[in-house]
Amino acid sequence: MERKGFFIEGNDISDGYHTFNELYDYRMAYNALWVNEIHKSGLSGVYKLHKSIKHSDGELCFGGGWFIVSIELPTGQISNHYDMKYWDLFKIPEYEKSILEYDGHTPDDAKNRMFNYLNMG
Repeated sequence: MERKGFFIEGNDISDGYHTFNELYDYRMAYNALWVNEIHKSGLSGVYKLHKSIKHSDGELCFGGGWFIVSIELPTGQISNHYDMKYWDLFKIPEYEKSILEYDGHTPDDAKNRMFNYLNMG
């Protein structure tokens, strides 16, 4: 039986294959794998890769309990926020506050910047 469209599965919204919570966890795990490898390769400083519990203005991410992971690719800045329970998964440089001032990028901008970066090599 083919399932089409979105529907509620328990307490989660699903596309019939994955819940949004599942996809969020996948995105977080892939991001951690990727940025950890960048750091291991010695490129953290080149890309200004880091994590912080505060945005560049010194405010706690979402009032606390969250952190930001940011990187400045040659194609532009990307960032994601995560619940503090995932802090230790990101084995990257830690700063008191984000060293990158938010440039106003949207999720679509970040996606395009990542695709453009992938197409560079």
